[in-house]
Amino acid sequence: MPLTATDEIIAPAYARNRGVGAFNVVQLEHAEAIVEGAERANLPVILQISENTVRYHGSLAPIGRAALALAEQAAVPVALHLDHAESEDLVHEAVRLGFTSVMFDASALPYALNVAATRAVTDFGHRADVFVEAELGEVGGKDGAHAPGVRTDPQEAREFAEATAVDCLAVAVGSSHAMATRDAVLDFDLIARLRAGTGVPLVLHGSSGVSDADLTRAVAAGMTKVNVSTHLNGIFSATVRRELDRRPGVSDSRKYIAPAREEVAAEVARLLGVLAGAPHPGRAAAAPFTTAVQTDAGPITGAANPAPSTREYS
Repeated sequence: MPLTATDEIIAPAYARNRGVGAFNVVQLEHAEAIVEGAERANLPVILQISENTVRYHGSLAPIGRAALALAEQAAVPVALHLDHAESEDLVHEAVRLGFTSVMFDASALPYALNVAATRAVTDFGHRADVFVEAELGEVGGKDGAHAPGVRTDPQEAREFAEATAVDCLAVAVGSSHAMATRDAVLDFDLIARLRAGTGVPLVLHGSSGVSDADLTRAVAAGMTKVNVSTHLNGIFSATVRRELDRRPGVSDSRKYIAPAREEVAAEVARLLGVLAGAPHPGRAAAAPFTTAVQTDAGPITGAANPAPSTREYS
């Protein structure tokens, strides 16, 4: 089917208090696995390409156009989102390429500058019929930006949403980017207050550190878009290691990348079911949302992201 507008996926989920999975693409195989998983679950999905991934590939167009092609031939609704862009030029390029939404991250700026920069991007995006996400209250990550006490203030969030006219808002409620353990402690009361106060769909970043049960609670409390990256990267990398251990003389990369793609597709299907409130029957007995993957040599925990970056997301 044709590429789907992000709003056409987010709006119904927001109205029905359902969650939508947004999964990060690092390489073509990630995008293929995500789309395959969505088709198995028969649920819509959002493909995300971050500014870090753009740096890894050297430019946006090749990986962006590949993701667009996959979205356009998918059997379920697929949207394409630019994730954590700090460059307005990159936002403009994504819109020109045909991305259906962008996240402009000016959260490191002082509040007034964040508002001004975000409003400019929102105005640009809306003129192009593109859905715009922003961030208020730094979510943090392995670069040390995260502090346990950082939370998005509901009153400030309401004022920010009104001043910037953003379509959805990423908020800090207790998760952190690039978590390899599932012990994030979310503030569900804060999520509910943010949803009631802002009037826009909320986005949960750092979801790889959140258990299945708490993902379900977060959606029930008011989260709509749920970003996952590190968890899938961990599964992909651990599967590659397992396959190389099994066949140390293999030289054909397809022999170990194809199983990794399959494992990611299966997990995407399962997670989409969790977020929609109905676990995917084909994965109901699978291990819960975790970064631990069993190999012949025992469990491998944590995640390995092939992108040479100092900051990871979700």
